[in-house]
Amino acid sequence: MSESRAALQHLLQDLERQIIGQHEAVRGVLIALLCGGNILLEGLPGTAKTRLATHLAQHISASFGRVQFTPDLLPSDITGTEVLVGQGQTQQLEFEPGPIFHNVVLADEINRAPAKVQSALLEAMQEQQVTVAGNSYPLPRPFMVLATQNPIEQEGTYLLPEAQVDRFMMKLLLERPNALQELQILQTLRNEQQDEITPRIIPLETLQTASDDIATVKVVDNVLRYIVALIMGTREPEQYPNSRLSDWIFVGASTRATLALEHAARAHAWLDGRDFVDPDDVRAMLHPVLRHRIALSYEAMAKGITPDDVIEELVTQVALV
Repeated sequence: MSESRAALQHLLQDLERQIIGQHEAVRGVLIALLCGGNILLEGLPGTAKTRLATHLAQHISASFGRVQFTPDLLPSDITGTEVLVGQGQTQQLEFEPGPIFHNVVLADEINRAPAKVQSALLEAMQEQQVTVAGNSYPLPRPFMVLATQNPIEQEGTYLLPEAQVDRFMMKLLLERPNALQELQILQTLRNEQQDEITPRIIPLETLQTASDDIATVKVVDNVLRYIVALIMGTREPEQYPNSRLSDWIFVGASTRATLALEHAARAHAWLDGRDFVDPDDVRAMLHPVLRHRIALSYEAMAKGITPDDVIEELVTQVALV
């Protein structure tokens, strides 16, 4: 086993001990980090969204920035702005970076800011740079946005633009813990308060080595065709007349979904210790990659159908090719 893989598997174990009961979210965030992707975290208050982001940054010796989104936030509050420095004739404009200039950025309650502010993240998420006053400034590497939103609170919130939602590699759902997990959370927090535990730190160079290793994971043609068939099933659901997909799907997934699914499946296989992708890797990443990229029809929403329900039906309909 390579040193980078062993280090990342230890990181996964450490995070799962600290973030109780959120296996999919912890693994998904780590995979997105290795793939250079961004994450949309959705969960009720108290489901460890902020804790997950802060602990991740601590374990990878990364700089951490947090933006609390509010209705009165301005784009410059995120990206930074030019300020006048110096005195007299020596005065000049200098760029003062905003909180986006960190390795891990927590965009807390992103749906509380209007679209103009949310769009300030678009260039950063896609190009890993920001442009202010006509000048472009590169963001640090690695760079990752973890945006959070509350699934039930509607007052004072705004829908995220579709273009922005599509730039999140995955949408991860954090559920409230059961009774046993709640007890484990109490014990974990008490132990943290009593013991000064120094977390294992992974150098950023190890993350780069891991990313390079993931790029070498093999994906055979049959698996690639399976990925494409799953995506096309969301765009052309009428090809499955024995299902309800055509009734449930209003708009299917984009090409970004295809790219994200293939990359995430590679990282999933690599974390599991394999140098090839099998269909189980694809299915393991299908829900987080697709659930925010499928627009439901009015009929589906009226019946309480969720994107995850649609994806489950899609898996049953699309066969390996």
